[in-house]
This record gives sequence, structure tokens and C-alpha cells, in this order.
Amino acid sequence: MAIAATPNPGGNSPEETLWLTSDEKDAWTGLVSLVLLLPGRLESPLQQESGLTLFEYLTLSHISEAPERRLRMSELAYLANGSLSRLSNVVKRFEQRGWVERSPDPDDGRYTIAALTDLGFEVVAAAAPTHVRAVRQFVLDPLTAADQQALARIAAKLRVRPVDLA
Repeated sequence: MAIAATPNPGGNSPEETLWLTSDEKDAWTGLVSLVLLLPGRLESPLQQESGLTLFEYLTLSHISEAPERRLRMSELAYLANGSLSRLSNVVKRFEQRGWVERSPDPDDGRYTIAALTDLGFEVVAAAAPTHVRAVRQFVLDPLTAADQQALARIAAKLRVRPVDLA
């Protein structure tokens, strides 16, 4: 990699920049490839067979796995990896389809609860086998048991979770 003659935005001169080694670059490139390419591979079968995006599936799935099939919208946004505004738009469409109902949190009215209806549960249950097949095909099957354990350890080390959801 060529080093620019001007200082970088962080204030270090190019001579002070700790550039990536070949192994570090391979690790970084691998991670970027996973982050950018894998979601599309997991979403395509869901779209084709269930008409759901990966975000929509994850939203329904996380609610379905929660106690009493109910989650605070803020926690659901974190789990589905989306903003509250994006989640609100999706949940609004789900409400119109009869899949989800929203209500104030009885324990703290500042929060909103998303609850999965029986119809919503049927939708996510029908889509789940497609998602699991894609996860196996594109993630788990190519890895050994040791690879899967390493991936889980790495994910745990890199995870950032807001304190209020810990």
C-alpha cells in the first residue's frame, strides 16, 4: 500500500501510522466480506420462499423467541440490528397484516412492547426452515466444529451491546 504524503485525519503522520500486516489485512478483509456478503446470501432464499427480508425475518424471529412472544421495541431494534425508525416502519406493516400488536409497556410506559400474534407466529414458523437451511449452507456446514467454536469466541469478543440490554 502506498503511503500518502499528507498526514492522516487522526493527526498521525504517515510514518507513524501502524499499517496492517498481511495477516491482519486477510483477517480484516475476511470480516468485511462476511459483514457485507453474507446477509444477502441469507436473505435471498427468505425472499424467494417467504417474501421476507432478513431484517423482517429476524424481527419476527426475535419476538417469537422472547418470553410470551413480547419484546420492547428498543431491545428488538438492537437484536435485529436496525434503528428504531426502521423497526417502527416494519412493525407498522406487520400490524397491518395482523402479525404483530404494539402496546405501552405495563411496567414502564416510556417503552413500547411488540407482541407476536398467532398469525405472525405461523409466518415466522413457516419461514424458519428456509432460514435454517441457508444458515447451514452458507455458515455452519463449511466449518468444522472447532471453526464454529472459534467463530463464536470471536463474535463474543467483538460484540458491543448497550448496557441497558445486557
